[in-house]
Amino acid sequence: MKVDIKEKRNPKTGNQMTVVSGVNHNPQHIEKLAKKLKSSCGAGGHVEGKTIVIQGSHTDKVKKILSKEGFTF
Repeated sequence: MKVDIKEKRNPKTGNQMTVVSGVNHNPQHIEKLAKKLKSSCGAGGHVEGKTIVIQGSHTDKVKKILSKEGFTF
């Protein structure tokens, strides 16, 4: 499954955030995946629909974890 990973700045605070969009799974699986990403990166984050937002710049770590889970970019 193909997902899109981008680094953006939070419009309110100006801090970096890593955004994973295009995750087409059920909400429970997305929440579980977000929890795994947050704990691996040591950062906070949240889920917005089918998008996972991780606080900070963690593109490389997120790509490693998602590729092990079977996602492509």
